[in-house]
Amino acid sequence: MLNSRIKLRHLQAFLEVAKRRSFARAAEVLAITQPGISKAIRELEDILETDLFERTAQGVALTQAGLTLLRHAGPALRALEEGVASAGDAHRGDRWLRVGALSTVESQLLPEAIRRWHAAPGEPSDVGVNVVTGSSAFLLSRLRRGELDLVVGRMTEAREIRDLAFEHLYYEPLLLSVRSGHPLAGIVPLDPARLGDFPWVLPPPQTTLRQQVDSFCVRHSLTLMRQRLETLSLPISRRYTLESDAIWVAPEEAITEDLAAGRLCRLAINLEAQGGSVGLCVNACMQPTLAREAFCEVLREVSAGRGSGSGAG
Repeated sequence: MLNSRIKLRHLQAFLEVAKRRSFARAAEVLAITQPGISKAIRELEDILETDLFERTAQGVALTQAGLTLLRHAGPALRALEEGVASAGDAHRGDRWLRVGALSTVESQLLPEAIRRWHAAPGEPSDVGVNVVTGSSAFLLSRLRRGELDLVVGRMTEAREIRDLAFEHLYYEPLLLSVRSGHPLAGIVPLDPARLGDFPWVLPPPQTTLRQQVDSFCVRHSLTLMRQRLETLSLPISRRYTLESDAIWVAPEEAITEDLAAGRLCRLAINLEAQGGSVGLCVNACMQPTLAREAFCEVLREVSAGRGSGSGAG
């Protein structure tokens, strides 16, 4: 049974501080004073008889007890907010499926799954899809707080996945590609040392995809040019690559059509042996909805049609 001394304001204050990593920013969002939010957190810690935050050079960080509370309080409060909103909007039928999408599934898997899901008769026609993009750390943290229903993409290397439930769908390799007519196009075998003579388009630091690039560079003693573009945006990466001599580190599905059309060429060197595990991730603490379960089933069907094997993530 929930301790009667714990109030909604305590949990709201806790979640905002956990999200913002700052008492001052959390107070600003909740439109209360900083002493007020500090008091709410102190009362909650007294009730639970444990510290929830610890101060760091960057602000505040969750303790282990704080992480445990976040795992449960985020989805619970989000479910309460949705229940209140659903009650008020029942006459309009406003319902949404909130999906976090990593760049590895933005080009083919997710658009096709959404199209099939909305084309199916019945339930999906009444449910809108809200897609949020970003890094795995950003999306998984939102999933843990109950702000997303699921996250789709390549994420098994992410530290933030921890106690979230991941289901493998298929393996997706990162490829090195260049524009048609590039000086390295068609060279077989390709000396890895030559890759350092050109600018690169690659994922930003602190992302799981960037870890694979860094490992590749270490294996081949490769130092990249300082002239490089770091982004998760596929449209920006594609345009820059097509109009320059850059080498693009891209998920296979993002460049399949350009490879087939001859606009891009795959370099004759493997960035990684097998590729990463692409799958769907949910928060087991969140009550599953019919819409989420139906959409996950469509994701499985679309993934099976890719002809890729399945296995442990």
